[in-house]
Amino acid sequence: QLIGGLRAGMGMVGARNIPELWEKAEFIKVTWAGLAESHPHNVQITKEAPNYWIR
Repeated sequence: QLIGGLRAGMGMVGARNIPELWEKAEFIKVTWAGLAESHPHNVQITKEAPNYWIR
């Protein structure tokens, strides 16, 4: 899962390797409120994912 996320991030910034990712990446801070707002609203979850949760 970690490698999949890394590959996805590299694809988002257009990096072909790790050093290129370091050059092109930009850090953006997301607040807890922003994280909550970025999720779908009024969705009823029947089964929680074993590897993901919101505080």
